[in-house]
Amino acid sequence: MKVVVQVKLMPQAEQAGALSVTLRTVNEAANWVSAVAFERGVPREYELRKHT
Repeated sequence: MKVVVQVKLMPQAEQAGALSVTLRTVNEAANWVSAVAFERGVPREYELRKHT
């Protein structure tokens, strides 16, 4: 069973900057992995581990 919880982050100004940088970095990494998966025709996450 999966439990999903929705939360609202309310960071201070300094934390907001750090969070923004972190999320942009994670997004760039996810886009890279997605591109590798598409280029190599690997649809499953487990199989993709061999290529990243």
